[in-house]
Amino acid sequence: MNLKLEVVVVPVTDVDEAKHFYGTRLACREDIDAGGGGFRAVQMTPPGSACSIIFGDGITSAPPGSLDRLVLAVDDLEKARDELVDRGVDVGEIFHDAGGSLAGGFFADSEARASGPDPEGRSYASYASFSDPDGNVWLLQEITERLPGRV
Repeated sequence: MNLKLEVVVVPVTDVDEAKHFYGTRLACREDIDAGGGGFRAVQMTPPGSACSIIFGDGITSAPPGSLDRLVLAVDDLEKARDELVDRGVDVGEIFHDAGGSLAGGFFADSEARASGPDPEGRSYASYASFSDPDGNVWLLQEITERLPGRV
């Protein structure tokens, strides 16, 4: 059986503001903007991604800003961070897990995080975070070499 994650629903307050943020700031491709009668769906796809995001009116009952730590994989974290900053995204500084695990970006406790990229340069170990206009939290995670079984 193949199970492929195709779409993630992102709860937002203002559909047009979200569309501008994801389209202009993150350079996502607009796939769909459709609706009517109190319903509107906007689907956008991040550059190079097989998974899209969808937001709109009448899409989800989740409160805007309630998503925490959606991950965007990048092959060069510093370059991706700099490009997003140049596009007006308020991206935090690069960090890694102070304990040396590969899960540093998933700890809510900032004390578990250490400043800068992973000192060993390991794949999956360096992060930077940002939020969309509603406060949905995204992580950039540097992946230069995939774990076994991942293509």
